[in-house]
Amino acid sequence: MAGLNVSIAFFFLVVGVCQVLRQLTKRLLSPGAYGCLARELLRMLVEIGPWGGGFGPDVVLTLLFLLFAVHGASFDGASANPTISLQEFLLLESSLAATATKLLAQGAGMGMGWAITKLYWSWELTQFHLIQNLIASECSSSIRTSLHHAAFAEGSCSFLFHLVLLKLRQSHPVYQVPALAATVTFLSYAAGPLTGAFFNPALAAVAAFHCSGSSFWDYIRVYWLGPLAGMLTALLLYQGNIPRLFQKNLLYRQKSKYKVPKAKVVAHVEGDEPRQKRKGEKSKSKPCA
Repeated sequence: MAGLNVSIAFFFLVVGVCQVLRQLTKRLLSPGAYGCLARELLRMLVEIGPWGGGFGPDVVLTLLFLLFAVHGASFDGASANPTISLQEFLLLESSLAATATKLLAQGAGMGMGWAITKLYWSWELTQFHLIQNLIASECSSSIRTSLHHAAFAEGSCSFLFHLVLLKLRQSHPVYQVPALAATVTFLSYAAGPLTGAFFNPALAAVAAFHCSGSSFWDYIRVYWLGPLAGMLTALLLYQGNIPRLFQKNLLYRQKSKYKVPKAKVVAHVEGDEPRQKRKGEKSKSKPCA
């Protein structure tokens, strides 16, 4: 119980510090620099929070739900996930320069977050931290199934996550935040035993790539290409096209905004026929007189 209290305190401490830094950078930096760099960097510092725990699945999933709920409520628009930034780019919601800046900030923020977590472990405030320090250099691969199955699992998680994200994109935060948090928690529970259920290339890069048991290219296929393919599939299925690449809708027919009132037209035409006949009859009857 003491270890849980320490980890929760660490989590809220990091959140609080990042909130303070976010307010400072929001005042010091221009809106563009803050939007692309600072908030992505700061959210990445918090993203690494659950990895300081080391508890059972029920506690980890509860903390994960809490983490994403806090993220959605407080980190105004930061994605903390490269596939979300790429999705915004493909939807024409972000420029190439802004997307590249976000990706760099996410990588730097995740690296800083992992360094802070390792420093936190080095204090050995709980027994888990002592064990973690001993095995940190000899961690094993988080891929616990075949590569194809692992890539499919990560891709499926990314697909479902992005599909829910696209569906709730215009929803009120009151509904969007808990729905996304519940989705991430469920996907982590379902795919966690297979791959760790990262479906976040930046998080996987710092948390899994340095572990032995799988090659670098195996990690690339599972944790980068899998989520990227899942995001593209979700975007194509939801939109019917990828606006940045092509505008033609391949899956759905776009209905015309203007509808022709066919019934009225027919009634008008039918109503005109007797008039034309009457005029014709009158014109024919005049010569006979």
